[in-house]
Amino acid sequence: MKVGVLTGGGDCPGLNAVIRAVVRKGHQEYGCEFVGFKDGWRGAVEGRTVPLDIPAVRGILPRGGTILGSSRTNPFKTENGVRDIRDNLAKYEVDALIAIGGEDTLGVAARLHEEYGIPCVGVPKTIDNDLSATDYTFGFDTAVGIATEAIDRLHTTAESHMRVLVVEVMGRHAGWIALHSGLAGGANVILIPEQRFDVDQVCAWVTSRFKASYAPIVVVAEGAMPKDGDMVLKDGTKDSFGHVRLSGVGEWLAKEIEERTGKEARTTVLGHIQRGGTPSAFDRWLATRFGLHAIDAVHEGDFGKMVALKGTDIIRVPIADATAKLKTVDPALYTEVGVFFG
Repeated sequence: MKVGVLTGGGDCPGLNAVIRAVVRKGHQEYGCEFVGFKDGWRGAVEGRTVPLDIPAVRGILPRGGTILGSSRTNPFKTENGVRDIRDNLAKYEVDALIAIGGEDTLGVAARLHEEYGIPCVGVPKTIDNDLSATDYTFGFDTAVGIATEAIDRLHTTAESHMRVLVVEVMGRHAGWIALHSGLAGGANVILIPEQRFDVDQVCAWVTSRFKASYAPIVVVAEGAMPKDGDMVLKDGTKDSFGHVRLSGVGEWLAKEIEERTGKEARTTVLGHIQRGGTPSAFDRWLATRFGLHAIDAVHEGDFGKMVALKGTDIIRVPIADATAKLKTVDPALYTEVGVFFG
């Protein structure tokens, strides 16, 4: 059997660990051959490939990013995209495809399988941890660790200058990174997309901390929105999946806090720092297990499925179910951490 592998969407730590596990087990136990498609679905559409064998994956376990490259290409928005994918799979004699990605990448895989009969297996990847049907996605743990370390460092400079420091982290629709890193880093305010925030309340919490002679840290997810306004956009452009570019709520909020409280406020946007660099031990472990189970699914012909973590077990679920809705922060969980606000 010849298996194609691609990584789509935003890069994140752990992608190379999946590729390594798929190739190692597939080659050693099942005698599979592998071909990597460059830059996600773009490579599948354009027929750009790289060979994947044991030497190609040697030493990549601790490396961030992806040796295959990635993109946000949507073949359903590309002229003849699906036809080109089918032609290229036939050209390279690919019997099955392993798609490693988040909601958009796996959504394409689900449609290709359901509507066109292309044998696909999905591996969940997103630092936002917002894919349904899996307890965790790899990349999330590393992102939270990076954000937490940044918040720890910002506490000292906030205290030195008695400033409000607003830390903007990733999280378009789900506030998992903000919630976990904010709680772990001792933030005084955490704002997430699932709960619209009251700017006056945020300012009250900030003022309360200053009264205690303490410089506050505000952690805000990029998709968080005020109660009386819309999402703050970097610009109006959209990618091929229809997502607008975010990043801007941190600067907007810092300005509002400064104007309403008279306290100096500064913003740090962590941006792509959160998803770069060496993966954590947990992400290497999870990504490796996902890869091992993904090639098992291919070998068994269990297509249209995504590997997922449930407790400590790796299970398989329909890709369509995993991408049908996002996994967002439960309001009760957000209320639980509210005791630390202000």
